[in-house]
Amino acid sequence: MELNDEILINAPVSVVYAALNDPKILEECIPGCEELIKHSDTELEAKVVLKVGPVKARFLGNVVLDTSGAPHQFSLTGNGNGGVAGFAKGGADVILEADGENTLLKYTAKADIGGKIAQLGSRLMTSTAKKLAGKFFTRFAEVVDEKQAV
Repeated sequence: MELNDEILINAPVSVVYAALNDPKILEECIPGCEELIKHSDTELEAKVVLKVGPVKARFLGNVVLDTSGAPHQFSLTGNGNGGVAGFAKGGADVILEADGENTLLKYTAKADIGGKIAQLGSRLMTSTAKKLAGKFFTRFAEVVDEKQAV
């Protein structure tokens, strides 16, 4: 499954990049996130509860960031295990482009799933992934905008 989208955020690139690396902001924006632990500048651990169709599960996962193109681009890879519900693994490439005083955030994400959640069908998984990504980026833009207003 692959997702592509972009969102305009009312903040400069440096602020958006810093927010994307702030575990407190990410924890607030990730749908179902119970805990996000930053082990280093490039390693995070997450506990997330997700409901996909009739399946609800707690996923424990790890994320590794590649910040070599910072602050205008970076990528992440991760994997999560939801026990009987299954697993998910994937990654995303993020590009931040200045647009005046704002930032255009573009992303391409790829995911591979297995187990019980994979049996729900690709349509349901794709629509759920799009919904979750939309919720994350909408909330992220709101949080960054609120912090800019302070």
